[in-house]
Amino acid sequence: MLLLVLAAVLALFLASQRDSTREARNRSIAVAQTFANGPGTAAAMRLPDPTSVLQPKAEAARRGSGVDFIVVINTDGIRYTHPLPNRIGKKFVGTYEPALQGQVVTEEVNGTIGRLVQAVVPIHDDNGQVVGAVSAGITISKVSGVVDHQLPLIFGAAGAALVLAMGGTALASRRLLHQTHGLGPVEMTRMYEHHDAVLHAVREGVLIVGADGRLLLANDEARRLLDLPADAEGRRIGELGLEPRAAELFGCGREVNDEVLSAGERLLAVNIRPTDSDGGPPGSVATLRDSTELHAVSGKAVAARRRLRLLYDATVAVGTTLDVKRTAEELAQVAVPRFADFVTVDLVEPVLRGEEPVAGENAPMHRVALGSITEDPPFYPVGEEIVLVPATPWAWSLDTGQAAFDPDLAGSTEWLRQDPQRAGRVLAYGVHSVVRVPLRARGVLLGVAKFWRSERPERFDEEDLSLAEELVARAALCIDNARRYTREHGLAVALQRSLLPHGLPAQNALEVAYRYLPAQGGVSGDWFDVIPMSGARVALVVGDVVGHGLHAAATMGRLRTAVHNFSTLDLAPDELLGHLDDLVIRLDQDHTAAGGADAVIGASCLCAIYDPVSRLCTMARAGHPPAALVHPDGRVEFPEVPAGPPLGLGGLPFPAAEFLLPEGSQLVLYTDGLVEDRRRDIDDGLALLALALEAGQPDRSPEATCEAVLTALLPAHPSDDVALLVARTRVLPADRVAQWEVPSEPAAVRDVRAAVSRQLAGWGLDELAFTTELILSELLTNAIRYATEPIKVRLLCDRTLICEVSDCSSTAPHLRYAASTDEGGRGLFLVAQFAERWGTRYTADGKVIWAEQALE
Repeated sequence: MLLLVLAAVLALFLASQRDSTREARNRSIAVAQTFANGPGTAAAMRLPDPTSVLQPKAEAARRGSGVDFIVVINTDGIRYTHPLPNRIGKKFVGTYEPALQGQVVTEEVNGTIGRLVQAVVPIHDDNGQVVGAVSAGITISKVSGVVDHQLPLIFGAAGAALVLAMGGTALASRRLLHQTHGLGPVEMTRMYEHHDAVLHAVREGVLIVGADGRLLLANDEARRLLDLPADAEGRRIGELGLEPRAAELFGCGREVNDEVLSAGERLLAVNIRPTDSDGGPPGSVATLRDSTELHAVSGKAVAARRRLRLLYDATVAVGTTLDVKRTAEELAQVAVPRFADFVTVDLVEPVLRGEEPVAGENAPMHRVALGSITEDPPFYPVGEEIVLVPATPWAWSLDTGQAAFDPDLAGSTEWLRQDPQRAGRVLAYGVHSVVRVPLRARGVLLGVAKFWRSERPERFDEEDLSLAEELVARAALCIDNARRYTREHGLAVALQRSLLPHGLPAQNALEVAYRYLPAQGGVSGDWFDVIPMSGARVALVVGDVVGHGLHAAATMGRLRTAVHNFSTLDLAPDELLGHLDDLVIRLDQDHTAAGGADAVIGASCLCAIYDPVSRLCTMARAGHPPAALVHPDGRVEFPEVPAGPPLGLGGLPFPAAEFLLPEGSQLVLYTDGLVEDRRRDIDDGLALLALALEAGQPDRSPEATCEAVLTALLPAHPSDDVALLVARTRVLPADRVAQWEVPSEPAAVRDVRAAVSRQLAGWGLDELAFTTELILSELLTNAIRYATEPIKVRLLCDRTLICEVSDCSSTAPHLRYAASTDEGGRGLFLVAQFAERWGTRYTADGKVIWAEQALE
């Protein structure tokens, strides 16, 4: 210990002498860089008199840092500061040019004050440009003197350290003797060697893990059981390549008692105890025992474990979808090659349609799945229809519902009757045994699954039959669930399609094309409608009920029927949505009062009414995505229509917007399934829709527009229904419209009738002149008698002849049936008899009474 202390002191003395120069260099650089980067240094270099600012700072820094000088120079090497003022303004002595290039320069020089080290560093402004340099220097003797003054303190400290070390050694030796019970180094070495030999010789693995999760020690048995790498010690548990459960168990640090751990093909019994329970170091020690031999007394135990694993995997892998064929394929995939070399699954034909097979019905079978270890199996291919031959093992299993196995196909003859040629190919392929298990679920026989072996030498036995029955029972339940879903889904789709339009009504205002695509996950409540209205107008409606299933489809049907009913009242879009909102609220209240759980939780709708005479389009929406408008020149925009709340909230209006549409414009209405899904935001979807609409020719037909939009936006597997409605506007020609303003005088009716007769003759509709004059006389007489001016008459020759009488009164006439003794009250009854349909339409200025007559 004494020699070590003396050697340390000597080394320190020599190092201090040798490092004086290096210390002087480091201090000079540090002082120069600190002053160069100090606040105001770079700015002072730009002043007219830098010395006035920098000289006081430099002298204060020199005295504070202990260096001999701090000199500031400009880019020409002229001094701005110096401890001796008479040297300011003179050329700097030393190498400074590299500093002007951004480098740090140090050099040893013999100056007037002795041997010294000086450093020159650049001064950078805010733009990184070098504007000058700072030089700081210190004599080597000054640095050495500091160390020399510290030598007495160093020697004193060394002596004190020597005394403390000797005392500590004595105390440590005494404690060590106490802990080792007086054993000396030889005895301790012998004991360590003995413990080490025992640790690595026992047939029980030992792992010691530190508090930081690193492996501190692993004996030979632990390395063998866990297959640890050679450099395992010192690495973290998670880095040893252990299975996740093993890594979690050994790194948890909690107490574990005889927990079974699977490590490859071994089963290990693990015990873990913390090492700090009695004041020891933090961490844990784990012991491992290989209990595989206890489970492997017979091969049946190992096989049982594999069977259980197979059943577990089948539970996870079979039934991931509600598709009958896919579920059968999953059964084949999980059984090949772990249980059989080939698996065939055949289902009764009604099962594929979602129907329940009828017991005793000799329905054909269809092969829906074939699992094979080879690419050319000798069995019926998928999709083949198979008619069972009676008195064969296959037919017997299907008739009785009982499973069976045949361990020797070559020695059996009954199964050959089904297809002798196919059976010969199967035997030639080396297939030697088979298990046949009927697919039965909830008392319904769905089909048969068969497991075949060829390359596996083990023939099927009773245990294999039991395992096959377990596998098939689980798969049969999943197949039956898929069958039931297929049936329910088919019913829901049929219901939904029955509630949607089966075709487009005849009208001339719009050229319309539509697409409706149901979601793959089930039906929902999307719908659309094209509704002819009075005055040759047409209403376009799209809507969406939140949710999926029969309830959403039924609600959609109710809302669609309500829209049709409200449309017969000639309501404006905002009024129609208001009535529809009230209906949704009442439906929710009825469901709540009845204690039902299928309330309407939300619906959206967009309604647009187009008038081909005025080219005016009125639109309102309730929580629905905006419509797109494609102008005749190909320009696309989304008209500004205020977004009303979704249907069912109540109390809020649905503001409408009006705009004129040029002839040939296209209105694009859609549901949110087109532009929005889990992977795409609605804003991105609207941008894609605009691009798809702009990409086509301006005169592209609505049908072509539908195809282009679906191609660009529809995902591969849509999760929501998509309804798309594209309508190109037409204009009723001016020569097919005639109108007159009528004074409020009974005598004016005769003149109007004459003018109408002349107009009908011009249109070639003389045969309608009598009924038209009769209808017009009744409507016009009522307007003159009961309404206020102005009174107007308008004739529209479209698909029907439309006669309209408008006035400024909001009172509408009502049809009544007059008694035989009444003198009046028969006018509207006559109108209803001669007109195909008639009605009242309210406007902002009053009302319009209209009547339509068929042209054919």
